[in-house]
Amino acid sequence: MLPTPEQVREYIAQGLPCEHVEVDGDGAHFEALIVSTAFDGKRLIARHQLVYAALGERMKAEIHALSMRTLTPDEYKATLNG
Repeated sequence: MLPTPEQVREYIAQGLPCEHVEVDGDGAHFEALIVSTAFDGKRLIARHQLVYAALGERMKAEIHALSMRTLTPDEYKATLNG
């Protein structure tokens, strides 16, 4: 059975300390906005690796594609104040 966006959001939140997580998708392809202090001082690839680690084997078995935007809390606040 394909995961729902809510399930993917929960998977990420369980494996990574997040201040905010939004996930949209159709069961196979997902888009996520993830805000976490764990991203502080990390480059984009390291941020994505943290998310992939949080998803673990689900990334190989259940989730076929994940597009993500990974922001620190300060970066996220800056986008809101735009």
